[in-house]
Amino acid sequence: MNGKLLLIILDGVPWRNWRRLFGNLEGWVDSGEARVWKLRSVLPSISASCYASIHTGVAPAEHGCTGNGNVFRLSHPDVFSQVRQAGGITGAVAHSFWSSFFNRHPFDLVRDIEYDEPESETINHGRFHTMTGYGLINQMTPSDVDLFATLTNLCQRFGLSYGMLHTCTLDSMGHRFFHDCQEMDNACAMMDEMLAPFIHQWRAMGYEIIVTADHGQDERGHHGGRSPLQQEAALYYFGPAKGPAEDQVIDQLQLAPTILSRLGAPIAGTMKAGSFLS
Repeated sequence: MNGKLLLIILDGVPWRNWRRLFGNLEGWVDSGEARVWKLRSVLPSISASCYASIHTGVAPAEHGCTGNGNVFRLSHPDVFSQVRQAGGITGAVAHSFWSSFFNRHPFDLVRDIEYDEPESETINHGRFHTMTGYGLINQMTPSDVDLFATLTNLCQRFGLSYGMLHTCTLDSMGHRFFHDCQEMDNACAMMDEMLAPFIHQWRAMGYEIIVTADHGQDERGHHGGRSPLQQEAALYYFGPAKGPAEDQVIDQLQLAPTILSRLGAPIAGTMKAGSFLS
């Protein structure tokens, strides 16, 4: 292991809202501290399918998760397991689907809501939430500043080599209000403001950082299909690596091998896409 990296996934944010409303992230692009590319999700561009592909580096047609109602323990090698093979320490602050995919399924509310398992072959330090009761009038999402603080806590206490964070706040807001409205403008700006101080802390701790989404959302708050609004998001990178030209579109399947290459962990043979950082 020759590096440390954090992956921050803000669920359900289309490309146009990233570039229009995240002033802190865009300011770091202007200053040269960060770079940004367009990322295109797998199909279906539905949350669980994208989560599975982000960490296995294979398409839903191969890993088998066809949607949010089809969650199970995945069989493919993933980022967590590969980092553990290299002796790294892993952590996750995320929706319970991530625990089910990469650690244990079914998710047990008491056992799996919080765990520290140094000998785990996948996720050593997990902090999860279920969003039980979620609906259009009841978001059931934790405060994002609490999630960012929890990840920082894990980094400080356990020296994570690889940490990932996933929050559904903006996806939930988009389903309720759609994306061209005052409510979403404010929600994106608030997320950007909450995230920014932690970017400073994580960089000071020596982490490379990737901030992106699992998918976008269209004019009616929908995703799952092929339209650019549903599939396309931004990917911001903080770190010393060299990347492609600014107009190149990143394939979501490139995320897993890219993360592993930055960490110096072995890339699984099933991860066929090339790294976009060098």
